[in-house]
Amino acid sequence: MSLRRVLQPIHAAYEHLAMVLGLGFLALLCLAWLPLAQLLHILLPRRQGQRLGRWVIHRGFGLYLKFLRLFCACRFDLGELQQLREAGPLVLAANHPSLLDAVLITACLPNVTCIMKAALMDNPLFGAAARLACYIRNNAPIDMVRQAQASLAEGAQVLIFPEGTRTADFPLSPCGAGAGLIAHRAQVPVQTLIIDFSSPYLGKHWPLLRRPRLPLRASIRLGRRFAPPDNVAAFSTMLEGYFRQELAGPGAPTLPPQNEPASRP
Repeated sequence: MSLRRVLQPIHAAYEHLAMVLGLGFLALLCLAWLPLAQLLHILLPRRQGQRLGRWVIHRGFGLYLKFLRLFCACRFDLGELQQLREAGPLVLAANHPSLLDAVLITACLPNVTCIMKAALMDNPLFGAAARLACYIRNNAPIDMVRQAQASLAEGAQVLIFPEGTRTADFPLSPCGAGAGLIAHRAQVPVQTLIIDFSSPYLGKHWPLLRRPRLPLRASIRLGRRFAPPDNVAAFSTMLEGYFRQELAGPGAPTLPPQNEPASRP
């Protein structure tokens, strides 16, 4: 019997243990903050609660990533995100391969307004923290755009996943018009974020309690930064094409020049 075959069940057992540790620690962090977040959402003025709520999420998820690095064989390459900390208001448009995407981004950027599915905003584990941080529901498009515009005017960065939910058909599901519409109304640039995982862990078709394939590697790189679009429909088509090109990997055909000016930050 080869050494590899002997080690396989040991490695599988470790992957199960790492999954339990990772999910358990995340639940513990959320439960520890839950009662305070509920109380402070009632007691604090909106701006103060928002600032505190986002700071706690930023620091808490930063701690969570350290835990995953130390105990769960996870490797994260997020250094490029640090360039956006002082970049001012931006619409952050990212592909959405995993439940961990927003965790990675908010762990690096302290003043992000996440546009979230309404079900997550109402989730007993995450909802109180999201409401305190003034995150935005995605189920009412007009209100979503207005709230995102107001958040950008206050100096925040708005995170939106143009696919609307986790990627169902890799490398990318069809994209909506939300990112372009918000950028058009607020007149702020769209900064694309390209997220890559070594496996589709916690993706659309990955059950919550299915063990990960370790080591797990995730990276986020800065893509093109697009000027606020004039034509939202055309921009949405272009944005989807750009993501598909980037996610296709080396050797993919280059998109033709577009009307919207773009540059790397």
